Amino acid sequence: MPARRIEDYALIGDTQTAALVSTTGSIDWLCLPRFDSPACFAALLGTDDNGHWTLAPRAADARNSRHYRGDTLVLETEWSTSTGAVKVIDFMPPRDKAPDVVRIVRGLSGRVAMRSELRLRFDYGHVVPWVRRYDGQVVAVAGPDAVSLRSDVHQYGRDLATYADFEVSAGDGAWFVLTWHPSHEPAPPSTDAVGALDPTVTYWTEWIARGTDPDGFEHEVTRSLLTLKALTYSPTGGLVAAPTTSLPEALGGERNWDYRFCWLRDATMTLTALLRSGFTEEAQAWRDWLLRAIAGSPADVQIMYGVTGQRRLTEFEAGWLPGFGGSRPVRIGNAAAEQLQIDVFGEVMDVLALARETHIGPSDDAWAMQRGLMRHLSGLWHQPDEGIWEVRGGRQHFTHSKVMAWVAFDRAARAVERFGLSGPAKQWRATAEEIHRDVCEQAFDTDRGTFTQAYGSKALDASVLLIPQVGFLPPDDPRVVSTVETVQRELADGGFVHRYITDHTDDGLSGGEGAFLVCSFWLADSLALIGRVGEARALYDRLVALRNDVGLLAEEYDPVSGRMLGNFPQAFSHLGLVNTAGHLDSHESPLRRSAY
Repeated sequence: MPARRIEDYALIGDTQTAALVSTTGSIDWLCLPRFDSPACFAALLGTDDNGHWTLAPRAADARNSRHYRGDTLVLETEWSTSTGAVKVIDFMPPRDKAPDVVRIVRGLSGRVAMRSELRLRFDYGHVVPWVRRYDGQVVAVAGPDAVSLRSDVHQYGRDLATYADFEVSAGDGAWFVLTWHPSHEPAPPSTDAVGALDPTVTYWTEWIARGTDPDGFEHEVTRSLLTLKALTYSPTGGLVAAPTTSLPEALGGERNWDYRFCWLRDATMTLTALLRSGFTEEAQAWRDWLLRAIAGSPADVQIMYGVTGQRRLTEFEAGWLPGFGGSRPVRIGNAAAEQLQIDVFGEVMDVLALARETHIGPSDDAWAMQRGLMRHLSGLWHQPDEGIWEVRGGRQHFTHSKVMAWVAFDRAARAVERFGLSGPAKQWRATAEEIHRDVCEQAFDTDRGTFTQAYGSKALDASVLLIPQVGFLPPDDPRVVSTVETVQRELADGGFVHRYITDHTDDGLSGGEGAFLVCSFWLADSLALIGRVGEARALYDRLVALRNDVGLLAEEYDPVSGRMLGNFPQAFSHLGLVNTAGHLDSHESPLRRSAY
């Protein structure tokens, strides 16, 4: 089997979990019943023996092409062989009680021999289940998990896997339904595979029809919004950063992280993208998830939470998995949840200010919580932290963290000044001014004409591109212009921006990484803000061209190998695309209110 590539995968999902389907017709990653549940297919991070489900022609000469059906998450793969052609339709119906994966085969021409190979391995490819066959279905059980497979073709067991060999002629078809349920409960009623297709198409088509796309950017924005919806855990409104863990930032390296959680850092970008695109209901659900997640003592606010708001995201290594392309360790959970990252206070205050200004809230209770956050931040902002990139090499006075502390105090003062809420606006405004002076004096390198990664550092960091976007300085300030130009010159490779140079930053890890796509979108935003709109659009077009055949983006891109890197698909990358398209459509963001 050829080496797996991240860009070879497509996404299907039911807004509670998601599966990755490869160009070979194999589902190589699926966590059930939620995004953050243990995977039952983990071949993505190992071998086929770690769990997969392949449905494809048996012929060695089979070739395929694939696409989503219109504006949906229904994946259609058309296979051609020397004897005929078939279509495989993969989707996950909007969930009723139990999660289903449906695979339908339809004959297009001639006659094609097909094979289904199901190799279930629970607990991230670690546990071989006990398999029984009765009443026309296969049921696999291990610990708390049970999965049933129903089909209208004969299935048989061999080599700890379940197979089906069948032929499909033009006009014929076959179907499979994979359903998870708790092992102590009976299997739920069977889903009608064919009958579930049209309602699933309707669900996605009607959802996306509620939105609006910026002129000239419709196709890529629509696909990104559908992807973001697929990464939303609909029972709570939380948005996972990605549905995967440990896809590497450098092949063979150790920068492998679990992204199946909800970062507060994504908050403003998420709300901006949803509101700009007309999805007020989803924006409010995300805002409400945020308020529930951070409820409690301000001292206990974390940078990320689980999809239901859970706090303990204990990290461990799955030593039995060899990793994607040999990239180890494979990490489950994320210890960065325990870090101090001061910027999240700014992100929370910014997103709630945006919610207030766009008339989706927040409530009086939320304001009481915000005042508590500001009291806590008053004694915290001057401390070093781990920063936006969650370094594990020790705390520093990161520039972005200080800028976002300024955002927090600025938005708090503005809430009193503009909306008449109660609070010490003069004190907050004075603190904001103190932080502003501190950053301008200690984080700006006058020799190079740029804001740096941290106080007293010569290292450059792409996060300083956000300085004009959050209103810390106006776009025409010479310090902003020179910073944008320095980032473009020193951190960009063909326009693709690295978040920092790993050789210049002690982040506690070895090896390099790819260019960060969201940072590249930030550069496009910054170029547009300083008046270089043509350059911004050209960079945006180059970034859009990196999407795979079904319009998806990973976290990073390696300009040398031309390969995607990092977890996939990545919410941050798709959020960046949507928001940059909005910036270019209007030449400024109508939703981000600056204070300069």
